[in-house]
Amino acid sequence: MTVPTLCPPLTIRAAGSQLDVAGELLALLGAVKTEPRRNAQLEALTLAVAADLPVLLWGEPGIGKTAALTQLAESLDLPLTTVIASVHEPSDFSGLPIIGDDPANQGVPMAPPDWAVRLVKVGRGLLFLDELSTAPPAVQAALLRVVLERRVGALELPPGVRIVAAANPRSSAADGWELSPPLANRFVHLQWAHDHDVVVRGLGGTWPRATLPRIAPERLSEAVAFARRSVCTLLAARPKLVHQIPTTETRRGGPWPSPRSWEMTVRLIAFATAADTSRDVLSQLIRGTVGDGAGFELLTSIDRMDLPDPEALLTDPDTAELPERGDLRQAVLDGVVAAVRKRPEKSRWDAAWSLLVKAVETGAPDLVVVPATTLATLRRDDWEVPASIEQLAAVVSVSQSADRAAARVAVKAGR
Repeated sequence: MTVPTLCPPLTIRAAGSQLDVAGELLALLGAVKTEPRRNAQLEALTLAVAADLPVLLWGEPGIGKTAALTQLAESLDLPLTTVIASVHEPSDFSGLPIIGDDPANQGVPMAPPDWAVRLVKVGRGLLFLDELSTAPPAVQAALLRVVLERRVGALELPPGVRIVAAANPRSSAADGWELSPPLANRFVHLQWAHDHDVVVRGLGGTWPRATLPRIAPERLSEAVAFARRSVCTLLAARPKLVHQIPTTETRRGGPWPSPRSWEMTVRLIAFATAADTSRDVLSQLIRGTVGDGAGFELLTSIDRMDLPDPEALLTDPDTAELPERGDLRQAVLDGVVAAVRKRPEKSRWDAAWSLLVKAVETGAPDLVVVPATTLATLRRDDWEVPASIEQLAAVVSVSQSADRAAARVAVKAGR
């Protein structure tokens, strides 16, 4: 009689083969490719990493911060070392005391953790400090030296190591803490948000590729000079911006202006200028270093640095070129009128009217209403009205009529 077996070998082989098939399916799902594609937040991250500044990515859970760092490390050919800050003790960053044979004479050295030793042995890498906003204050204090001095215990991280951290806003972090002001002021803060098109194409198997910006060697000196001039011009006019710690705990945990963050800003502007990056990328980097308020003031100051000199425009209004952007064009026209007010002469007054006519012919007419009204008040009794002013009369009249109509509507609405 044949005794049936309870576990035939065929069943075991089938289970094994099914696991192999499942592995093949997982491999296919994990096989993705990258493509060159403009992505402002990825460009800002890559540029800050190239500038060797610590970066902190802020974003809601599940939007791809960790995946972006993994892809960045692969693109830059840097070994990725991930450290979950919230599950470590302060001694994991400041070092563990090791008592030697003669501590009275030799002292007690602080032994670094294994991940720091591996980074030093390799000599290069991307250190990813994840979940930074859930690290308690004692751990944040220990991280200060890692981020600023690049020291872990008695070990100094090599120059080839870049530091990037990630954090969730306190509202969406598990038992989250606000970052301490000293730690927050050491990072370039970048807001990380998902891009619908990038996500859809990425789920289809193609993600954008992070590449180091191409820095033009011939522009290095120019870039450094421009960066220093940009920051110093603003701070000379606005000394209160040199150091302005926010009053609320939440804002102190983000970017704010200090001598340290302004020094970081100079470096980022120099790198952005040498790499010829877009204004959007430059805006993210500047606002992520000194905050929105000081950042917008600096961006506006940079824009005005490139504006034409009002005196040069008054000297030769026929060949003058006005900015295309409305806000910059308005600033130029206001500067021209201010220059005439400072030194009122008939030839300069006529030249200013010629510039206003050119502005009407090449841009939005409403931009000349205020400058034209102000310029008209500067006329002396013995100055003849130039023929060109007739071209502006209709524009000013229509604008003033529109203002009066809007005022009447507002009065009626208030009744």
